[in-house]
Amino acid sequence: MYNKALVAVVLSLASLVHCHYTFPALLVGGSSTGDWVNVRRTNNYNSNGPVTDVSSQDFRCYNSQGAASASTARVSAGSRIGFKANQGVYHQSVTNIYMARAPGNVSTWDGSGNVWFKVHEVPAVTNGGSSISFPAMNVDKYEFTLPSSLPSGQYLVRVENIAVHGASSFGGAQFYISCAQIEVTGGGGGNPGPLVAIPGVYTGREPGIMLNIYYPVPANYVMPGPAVWRG
Repeated sequence: MYNKALVAVVLSLASLVHCHYTFPALLVGGSSTGDWVNVRRTNNYNSNGPVTDVSSQDFRCYNSQGAASASTARVSAGSRIGFKANQGVYHQSVTNIYMARAPGNVSTWDGSGNVWFKVHEVPAVTNGGSSISFPAMNVDKYEFTLPSSLPSGQYLVRVENIAVHGASSFGGAQFYISCAQIEVTGGGGGNPGPLVAIPGVYTGREPGIMLNIYYPVPANYVMPGPAVWRG
């Protein structure tokens, strides 16, 4: 009896880990720079578990249990970067990517304050209430092009995948988060914004975070967070 119960628990935990995911690798020009090399190792690097409290300090980079422990990748403004997951994104979800310019050395900076701006998003697709689909689902990477007008400097780049399969009540959305460190060269004179604080950008009750995706099917989907800065 005891052995059967133990096996059931192990299988349950294994299933949970398989259903969840992390984003351990930075992509530069389509190639991975390695797991946890330019990405700060997150608390869930073993468990794959999400953040559910949008007011938690872990909502920023999810790395409160260890040092930043990442190196900084040099990339040029106008180049293509992104994040690669450790497995496919299996949940119905949407994705935001934010950046924040460090005042100095990004490797020792915590990203606090109204410093974050959105650079990319992958929203849900609706058609007036008959269906909803999720382009951020069933993929294992998200990529975007850095605006050529992005000022040179060191930045945190934060991926935020919001799983909404159980988001019909407050706290039901699951956030899968990682922060990478980059140094942008050859930048321009752009003025990124709007700037927001993380945590602080969400209450958790936004219509794109707390919603029932099953019935009635949402007629539209409102992406949480500020508008994307495109340079």
